[in-house]
Amino acid sequence: MKILVTGANGQLGQELVHQLKNAEVELFSFTKEELDITNLESVYQVTREIQPNVIINAAAYTKVDNAETERDLAFSVNAYGQRNLAVAAEEISAKICYVSTDYVFDGTATAPYEEHALVNPIGVYGKSKYAGEQLTQSLSTKYFIVRTAWVYGEYGPNFVKTMLRLAEERTELGVVSDQIGSPTYTVDLADFIIALVKTDKYGTYHCTNSGTCSWYEFAKAIFEEAGKEILVNPLTTAQYPSPAKRPSYSVMDDLALRINGFEPRRHWREALQSFLSGLK
Repeated sequence: MKILVTGANGQLGQELVHQLKNAEVELFSFTKEELDITNLESVYQVTREIQPNVIINAAAYTKVDNAETERDLAFSVNAYGQRNLAVAAEEISAKICYVSTDYVFDGTATAPYEEHALVNPIGVYGKSKYAGEQLTQSLSTKYFIVRTAWVYGEYGPNFVKTMLRLAEERTELGVVSDQIGSPTYTVDLADFIIALVKTDKYGTYHCTNSGTCSWYEFAKAIFEEAGKEILVNPLTTAQYPSPAKRPSYSVMDDLALRINGFEPRRHWREALQSFLSGLK
């Protein structure tokens, strides 16, 4: 099986490449510098030459706040870059996997969002990712959409690394306590994506680590597990304003994952312990 990974220098992309190098597949990985997915001709050139069986698009514009003023760039990458990969995949009968986000939801729910719950993105980033989902569904016959949230891992900047850095600089900090979600370790996310694309179980999936927490609770857990003495104060979203609104509740139910025979991901705290032990 030939698998092509875009965005191979990103946080998830690097983890996918790491795991796929140890899998029995023929791997072709491209960083954003090596393949500009917003250029359809460049995409066609690569897919026609390689003829992959699977394309995993891990290339994304993820600057949630900047997207409010860089709307064209966000849509260019997240919607039309994915469109380009979808039509190129369709031409060669390849499967396409699009990694999406909890930001397609508005966060007003009181119970976990199932895969077919009504979407209502409240910011440009979420809207651009939902546009990518729609284009995938309308242009592809063999597609996987994998929504995830609160991603962290070994590669690239993320919340966990930021907290660990701040712990070295401060004795006290404030973290938002009224946004609830589920952290996701890239190791567990990549493992699911790789297992999924080897099947024909097409459709939309939610994949996060199990369990829920607020950013405040997540930060406290990070410091506890890392043995850092630091006072964490809960803040409201109103006390920590940002250009882009965040969903206050973005917990996602992994219904499709379960009923299609995949193992639910381990609890977020266990995954966090695994990540931190790897840093020591």
